[in-house]
Formats: sequence, structure tokens, C-alpha cells
Amino acid sequence: MPSKSMACTDLDKAAPAAGDDRHLHEECGVFGVCSNVTTDVASLAYYALYALQHRGQESAGIVVNDDGLFRSWRDVGLVSDVFPKERLRSLGLGNIAVGHVRYGTTGSDNKRNVQPILVNHYKGRMALAHNGNLTNSQELRLQLESQGSIFHTTTDSEVIAYIIVQERLKHSSIEEAVSAAMDRLVGAYSLVISSPSKLIAVRDPHGFRPLCMGRLKDGSVVFASESCGLDAVGASFERDILPGEIVVADKNGVKSDRSHCGIAPRRLCVFEFIYFARPDSVIDGSSVHVARQRAGAFLALEHPVQADIVIGVPDSGLDAAMGYASPESPTAWALSRTNTSAAPLFLPRRICGKMRSISS
Repeated sequence: MPSKSMACTDLDKAAPAAGDDRHLHEECGVFGVCSNVTTDVASLAYYALYALQHRGQESAGIVVNDDGLFRSWRDVGLVSDVFPKERLRSLGLGNIAVGHVRYGTTGSDNKRNVQPILVNHYKGRMALAHNGNLTNSQELRLQLESQGSIFHTTTDSEVIAYIIVQERLKHSSIEEAVSAAMDRLVGAYSLVISSPSKLIAVRDPHGFRPLCMGRLKDGSVVFASESCGLDAVGASFERDILPGEIVVADKNGVKSDRSHCGIAPRRLCVFEFIYFARPDSVIDGSSVHVARQRAGAFLALEHPVQADIVIGVPDSGLDAAMGYASPESPTAWALSRTNTSAAPLFLPRRICGKMRSISS
């Protein structure tokens, strides 16, 4: 029998308090697929998470939902290490899968914090993958604990899961429960949730973190943090999930609840374009690669430097370096034309081993 629990058992180790992590770990990757037929959704999740690996290298997890029967495997490490062929095969077939790669946003990198989070309640089971972090997490956690909730992790993702379960016990459907939970959550959250029969994608009203939707050739619905996750499984990009939108996919099709849209100003985290996202992704209609090139070109316009070489550090800076160095960029051209009163501008720049220059 495939395991239905976490790969780890060392939960006796005390987890460091939230906030002890001294590194910039602000992004995670989430993925979900809903098929009308029973198929190898675990492999789809694997390849998508592999493409989203840059968003989280601490841990990875996949939950497969086979018509209400949940099978999962979660562990620390890279996707390829957590899911060798035998382990991936043991998840079996299903019609829904939820996947997650993690960098710690709230909570430590302890094994107990690996996602997706699985919750059992008398109306069924739920698997949740979360990217982002709440600003009222501590307040909600104390409230839940005072009502008898027992937390197994130090993450605010578990807080979200318990809030949704609380609302699920009061409402007739999972989408109504998610909508009610959004009224209580404050902060950044892009969620992919599996109930026994539905796959749900949720983006907070500000749209802090990206989330998009695509379709496979067979009509299966796919959700991912970035469009590169869709490309990895051969899905065509359909659209971005709107800030505040709840999208529900099941065997009857796709429904959208936009009751929380437009209630808050859009606030996409600029670091998605600067650092977090892969350059071949498209976020909210903008190419990450082009955005970084344009940022570099504008930097050349505002702060020109007579340099022989432009180096981007780390890799996410390479696109900006290309924009800074490129003589073909409109801003670089404008730069050469706005210095006519000064000495002739000559900026030799080399990228990829080739010398380039801009002259007035």
C-alpha cells in the first residue's frame, strides 16, 4: 500500500520559532490538475513541480486524489530526490493532483512543515498548497487554539486550512467555505485546494502572488504559480487567476466566483519580476524576461556607466544586464541622444563575450 502520510517521522524535534530563518525565502510553488478521467496525474504534478523548483528547494510534496481516496508523499529535498520513479509510481492514478515546492515563508524548514497539508473532517478530506504568508496569522492561530484546534506545523498554511475547515462545517460546499474563509484571511495567499471531488484555485484580493490557469489537450484544467509550470506538462496558457477570484474545476466544468474581486488595490510583489519568477514565465500579461530587460535598459538611461562588461548577479540579473548592455534598446538609444550637450557618449559593453558600443 502506498503511504498516506508524510515521509518523515522525526516530529519530536522542536521546530524553531517562526522568524528564526535568516534567509530571504518568500516564494513557494503550487500546482494542481483536474482531469475528467482517471490518469497519471502524479507524473503531471512531478514535471510541473520540477519546472517550479526555483520557487522552493527545501521540500516537495504531491497529493493524488482518486475519486475521494487521497494518497500522498511529502519530504524535504529537491523534487527529483523526493520522487524517484518507484515513489512516484506508488501514488497511483487519480483524477486530481495537488503539488507544492517550498521555501519557508512562515515557520521553519522542519519536516513537519512540508506541504501540501492534509486535513480530515467529517465532511471529507482536503489537501491544500499555499504560496504567500498572512499578516494576521498569529491572531487567527490563537483564536483557533482557544477553540481546541491542535497545530502540527509552525506555518500559516495550516491556519488557512483550519479556517477553511471551520467554514466548511457551516456551509454546504467547499467553494462557499473558501469564500467565507477569505473574509477572515489578511495577507498574501495563492492556494490550490483539493476536496474529494473538486479542485479549487484561490488568489488573495491584492494578488500579491501569481497564479495562472491552463488546459491540457484532453480538456484537463491545470493551475500553477507560473506559466512555466503549464509549459512543462504541455498545457496551453488560458489566463491568470484574478486577484480575489475563486476558480472551481470538477467533472462538470469550471466555475468562477469573483465576489472578492476589486475589493482591494492590486499589489503584485515586484520581486516576482525582479528575482522570484523564471524568465520564461508570463505573469499578469507581462513577460518576465522582457520586464527584466526593460528594467536594465531604464537603469542604463538613468545611471550610465562607462564599462567594458555588464554582469548580472545572480542569474535573475542576467536579463537586466542584457537590457543594460544592449545598444538596440529604446532607452539606450534615447540615452545616446540626450547627451548631445555633453561630450560624445561612448559606452563599450560586452556580454556573452561580444563587444558592443553605444555612441552618439
